[in-house]
Amino acid sequence: MLPTENRLRRREDFATAVRRGRRAGRPSLVVHLRSGATDPHAPGESAPPTRAGFVVSKAVGGAVVRNKVKRRLRHLMRDRVALLPPGSLVVVRALPGAGDADHAELARDLDAALTRLLGGGAR
Repeated sequence: MLPTENRLRRREDFATAVRRGRRAGRPSLVVHLRSGATDPHAPGESAPPTRAGFVVSKAVGGAVVRNKVKRRLRHLMRDRVALLPPGSLVVVRALPGAGDADHAELARDLDAALTRLLGGGAR
């Protein structure tokens, strides 16, 4: 499960990540990343944690399918949060194909999107 301090909850944070962040699309999901704007001279003991949120609409499937997709995505993001810059906002939006995708396919799409957003992949 994704720790509480790494969960994106406020509507404003979702909007910031989607509107001001970069986007990478894959067949089963779209990832929006707003990199953390941390100032090394700003007061404070530590950088804010990376936070992730998930959007799974009714187009993905019924309630059981949507919850299954959300659980899988939360589990996958738990291992990848440490790879992102501190203070980043990540929104993972599941596309209709995510309901039929297995765990390995979601992991592959998420990794590919994050690699592209972090500068490791070509457009």
